[in-house]
Amino acid sequence: MSGTVRSLFVAEPPAQYLLQPPLVVDCSTLAGLVFSEHWRDQALQRIDGRSLNAPCLLDIEIASVALKKNRGGDPNLGVVGMQNYATMDIKLHAVKPQEVLALAIRYQLSAYDASYLWLAAELKCPLATFDEKLATAAQAHLSSLP
Repeated sequence: MSGTVRSLFVAEPPAQYLLQPPLVVDCSTLAGLVFSEHWRDQALQRIDGRSLNAPCLLDIEIASVALKKNRGGDPNLGVVGMQNYATMDIKLHAVKPQEVLALAIRYQLSAYDASYLWLAAELKCPLATFDEKLATAAQAHLSSLP
């Protein structure tokens, strides 16, 4: 470089994208929202202003809750919940099954719960759940990340 002064350019997204830190949400959190459970307001408070993330299995888990709602006596509740879910902006991610298995074994979780924990660790972001066992594992695992 023969004395040429170079300029560094940094392209940034609009400020609105910087103001929405990521959050991994599990099925218990979203079920509260889309099926208007009694913990809905608490879930809304925690996700407000966040970009929501979940493993791809979330679609099936929410559908499973909708099916239980339908079989529980109100056939419209499941349909309405699925419609509510379809309007939510949630980024779904593939997971690494071997790493999920290792977490499930380490923390004695289901593979489903371990996939949420894996994603939170991968994104290095908080995990929102109403599941006490998953929350305990997440606290231990996420606090140990470098």
